[in-house]
Amino acid sequence: MTITTPIKQPISSTEHWQRLLSPQRLGAKHPPSSNPANRSQFHKDYDRLVFSHSFRQLNQKTQVHPLSNQMGIHTRLTHSLEVSCIGRSLGTMAAEKLHDTLSGGLPVGIGAADVGVIIQAACIAHDIGNPPFGHAGEYAIRDWFMHPAQQQRLGQLSINQRLDILAYEGNAQGFRVLTRNEHHPDKGGMRLTCATLGAFMKYPWLASHANPSAVEALTGDAHTDTPLLTTQTALRKFGCFDSEAAQLEELAHVLALPRSSTHDGFARHPLAYLLEAADDICYALIDLEDGINLNMLSYPEVAEILYTLIGDVPETIALPHYASVRQHLAALRARAMMRLVNTVTDAFADNAKALLAGELEGSLFTHCAPDIQAGIYHAKKLAQDKIFNHPSKVRMELMANQCLHRLLDALMPLAWQSPSEHAPFEQQRLQMLLQPHLAEHRRSLTDDTYTNILTILDFITGMNDHEAYRLAQELQGHWNTMV
Repeated sequence: MTITTPIKQPISSTEHWQRLLSPQRLGAKHPPSSNPANRSQFHKDYDRLVFSHSFRQLNQKTQVHPLSNQMGIHTRLTHSLEVSCIGRSLGTMAAEKLHDTLSGGLPVGIGAADVGVIIQAACIAHDIGNPPFGHAGEYAIRDWFMHPAQQQRLGQLSINQRLDILAYEGNAQGFRVLTRNEHHPDKGGMRLTCATLGAFMKYPWLASHANPSAVEALTGDAHTDTPLLTTQTALRKFGCFDSEAAQLEELAHVLALPRSSTHDGFARHPLAYLLEAADDICYALIDLEDGINLNMLSYPEVAEILYTLIGDVPETIALPHYASVRQHLAALRARAMMRLVNTVTDAFADNAKALLAGELEGSLFTHCAPDIQAGIYHAKKLAQDKIFNHPSKVRMELMANQCLHRLLDALMPLAWQSPSEHAPFEQQRLQMLLQPHLAEHRRSLTDDTYTNILTILDFITGMNDHEAYRLAQELQGHWNTMV
């Protein structure tokens, strides 16, 4: 589907920012009411997110280490809270610097603190669509559908719909949760402000926009019995399923997002770059501390990266006698974060025109000092080499893969099997298992296979790690191994 350009006439930078910071609620029938200065529409967004069921589920969802029993190891919830704190600082400081560079300043009625809250709310939601077991869960879902037998089942779907499933993305699931599933099912979801949703969307485009070669492969697949996409096919990230394409169009129109220069989707909202930076800062710094706590990394390895980000690497890296490893790393982390927030917001203000035009290349870190780029790169590489490929994590990811495959084996056939009173016993019981979820979201399984698949994925991905593990064990007939 080709999306038409929402901007028809040039607008000034201040007017563009007025659109980008819109308090209009996506899916709401009435314009937002005026609010006291101490609780803006953006504060309401944050509150709605914190009190949502999907956010609470992040408490037992994997950040890096699935089903860890060690105290103090990050979950998606603690990670999201930390990202939101960094995001608020980035948003506030970036808005202050932007105000000084815009000829008309920030739009009337919008202060730097408001921008901070927009980023804070978007950050608290940035992982809300993640399935159980984090990225391992995403890989497991894609892997299951990539099997030739499952791909044949998807043959009746449109190309866009098939690609949604084969390239399944937690980011797109998050947009679905926020705009369709929570609070007002199929009637606007959480009805968040367009500003918050824009900042939330790291990838405001469909799977088909980002993966034209995969579209070509699937088009050719219609004329062969052998699926042309495999688990080795490189698929780019996307942020919206075809089922929510209309919501994405509406959002882009309200925010005046320009079209992407590389495909038919949209360019990012400028504030999405700050969300990405907040996520990367926490990922690069705090996740390394988990590696030390799990004996995967050493103090000198992590301390050297933190000193690099601070911009002051000592000749000898040694733990001071007056502090524990945890205490000293926390002190170094605070200094690194202070410099990162200041440098990233400088990059944001310096590149404001390119951000508005949707022309910024790379992340904000690529426009920072070389030592900061090097520090972030080495942090990610260290995590990749010594945490993500650690034998204990690999074993847990294999378990997570088997767990989700068992759930998909059991539940997904309901998507293409018509409900029947004469269905086999197991199918009837699985329908009963799914029924509370269907009732809560006011849905039912129909003859629309694509919608059925997404509905069942809503159920599975809405579980936390422990719920998914227990159900998989029960379906396997194991009663004494539940966690």
